[in-house]
Amino acid sequence: MHVLRTPDERFADLPDFPFEPHYTDVAAGDGSDTHLRLHYLDEGPRGGAVVLLMHGEPSWSFLYRSMIPVLVRAGFRCVAPDLIGFGRSDKPAERADYTYARHVEWVREALFDRLDLRGITLVCQDWGGLIGLRLVAEHPDRFARVVVANAGLPTGSVKLTEAFAAWQRFSQETTEFPVGGIVAGGCRTQLTPDVIAGYDAPFPDETYKAGARVFPLLVPTRPDDPAGPANSAAWERLAQFGKPLLTAFSDGDPITKGGDRVFREKVPGAAGQPHTTITGAGHFLQEDRGPDLATVITEFIAATPTTEGSTE
Repeated sequence: MHVLRTPDERFADLPDFPFEPHYTDVAAGDGSDTHLRLHYLDEGPRGGAVVLLMHGEPSWSFLYRSMIPVLVRAGFRCVAPDLIGFGRSDKPAERADYTYARHVEWVREALFDRLDLRGITLVCQDWGGLIGLRLVAEHPDRFARVVVANAGLPTGSVKLTEAFAAWQRFSQETTEFPVGGIVAGGCRTQLTPDVIAGYDAPFPDETYKAGARVFPLLVPTRPDDPAGPANSAAWERLAQFGKPLLTAFSDGDPITKGGDRVFREKVPGAAGQPHTTITGAGHFLQEDRGPDLATVITEFIAATPTTEGSTE
């Protein structure tokens, strides 16, 4: 496996991003002794309840920069990993290096085997949901509650939206994959040039974008998708998940619109929760209304106390 690593200087002087980098290693999963360096943010008191902030495609932990200060002020420990292929994490150079199963295992190894996180409140958006919700289903003892925001867990049995099909086609056909422009296009607010540059920072050129390019094709969209059985099994477990689950979808995302309903209908822990809609936000609601979403999370945690603790 040929692995690329974005130079540190690409991350200098990012706007509103004063956070120190942290790293851990995970097995590449290709049968070799190769390990990949996974980056994560770790802000707030180590003894605080853990809020796990999972990003999606094609963003990175930079997406959560306006939410972390709100959550830290409330006393929480915020852990925001960069998925392999994104942000400061290592980037395998070939598209075939990336599979759904590997992404789940990379994050599982980092969060559980290396960081030993427990009592987690998962906040997930986009692919943060496809990966994070699998972890909730497969390791429910690690989680205290879940916030689903513009995310889903498709099995391939239901046809996805035309907006998503168009996104898949674009991701494969465009000569240049303009990451910062893609994020800007998924927002309702107008991003400044330095913020767009922040989303472009992990990718010095097209060779670094194999993971970002292949992600849209890894979403299960047909009944015979290789991830379909694992996601179907995850839904069976989520149908027994009684811990609190809150949906906080935005009002302006054509890709995930209406996807909150399935969680409210199928997950027992969603019953009676104050499900909300984040107004004035697009697909990347953390960028459009980050402090608002952080406040919703803070209030949700306060309203659903647990005796579960966190670890160093």
